[in-house]
Amino acid sequence: MLRIYNTLTRKKEKFQPIVPGKVGLYVCGMTVYDLCHVGHARVMVVFDVVVRYLRASGYDVRYIRNITDIDDKIIRRAAESGIPVGELTQRYIDAMHEDAAALGVLAPDVEPRATEVVEDMVEMIGRLIERGFAYAGGNGDVYYDVSAFPDYGRLSDRRLEDLRAGARVEVDEAKNDPLDFVLWKAAKPGEPSWPSPWGPGRPGWHIECSAMSTRCLGNHFDIHGGGMDLQFPHHENEIAQSEGATGEPFVNVWMHNGFVRVDDEKMSKSLGNFFTVREVLAHFPAEVVRYFMVSSHYRSALNYGETHLRHAWAALSRLYTALRGMPDPGDEAGERDEDDAVFEKNFRAAMDDDFNTPRAIAVLFELAREMNRARESRPLRAAALAGELRRLGGILGILGDQPDRFLRLAPGEAGLADAEIEARLKARQAAREARDFATADRIRDELGVLGIAVEDGPAGSVWRRSL
Repeated sequence: MLRIYNTLTRKKEKFQPIVPGKVGLYVCGMTVYDLCHVGHARVMVVFDVVVRYLRASGYDVRYIRNITDIDDKIIRRAAESGIPVGELTQRYIDAMHEDAAALGVLAPDVEPRATEVVEDMVEMIGRLIERGFAYAGGNGDVYYDVSAFPDYGRLSDRRLEDLRAGARVEVDEAKNDPLDFVLWKAAKPGEPSWPSPWGPGRPGWHIECSAMSTRCLGNHFDIHGGGMDLQFPHHENEIAQSEGATGEPFVNVWMHNGFVRVDDEKMSKSLGNFFTVREVLAHFPAEVVRYFMVSSHYRSALNYGETHLRHAWAALSRLYTALRGMPDPGDEAGERDEDDAVFEKNFRAAMDDDFNTPRAIAVLFELAREMNRARESRPLRAAALAGELRRLGGILGILGDQPDRFLRLAPGEAGLADAEIEARLKARQAAREARDFATADRIRDELGVLGIAVEDGPAGSVWRRSL
């Protein structure tokens, strides 16, 4: 039985969907004014694994991941670049899709854009005013009245008194309370705007997700996810808006993935340790980056660093080495022992425990070891275990490549070309056939120094890049 840690209750709970067999999942996506960074990649990969596992468990999942395509940062960046807002956002939406595809992230079922649902936001703000949860300020903005929502602060475990003590009101704001937040911003010259009962303007950030999630999944749905940095105030404000407007519970389970750190420091542009997905993929294969991310539990902090990525590359290479020489996934081969069902059982036990991917990966290594033991004595069983390894790895979005291709991937900054390696191996084979073992050993050792491991077997020599 799947148990998920619910940020709202701060404990693991048995997952029970609102509609048996169906899951509604909403995840906060990117604000598209720049390229995706490692933090964005983690959110995408974490919830991609969640969706894959839910579907592998038989659930019919409706997965929504939004795009924020109107925002102060977007407007500022478009002005700096001298291009229209729509042109800027489309450029970075396309880049985001490319990065997600490279990381093996499946597309969401629906990917709403904030600018497509402004009418829904205006309607929701109107209902909040009617129900006494919002008010129009004297400056043309509309604000949410936090004091009208008794449960405000429950998700982040914060008290209004403590929040109010640390808040301040800017001189140009017309709030009744320093904690009140903007729902609608009055239009400024030169900025995109939409009509509303309160005059032309544009939505605040928080109302976007309330409108998009309820439009796609209804007023009450199963799971809402995002990075831990969104827990407060964004998700706290979503609850207040959505429940204030509808009078219904908003979300049953709140999931938040941990922060990304870089060599034990917070990732920050000011510290010079800020990495885009594209910068990372220039040096490491995409599947290595994905494996690195799923090798830590989603709620823990992820410590990004070149050393950690190289360890991930070496670990993933061990799994691919085990698969080398095994039948392709579509081949009809293999025989199972009764005891072999334990691997899937243990894998599912790990994933059912709040998507414990590190434990699930440990099961994959156990499976690979058993497959290696059976390789010579029981090749048909080894083939069946290889198929199981690929299938379970696929739930994590790994082990879908051809082993030989993966094992020959070179680091982005270096590496002999494949043709040069093959030429040297051909010369080595000629030396072996001439019984010139000194030359054969010298070629093998030279390749080893250059990061190429040569393995001799009954079927001949194969090579892989070592790290």
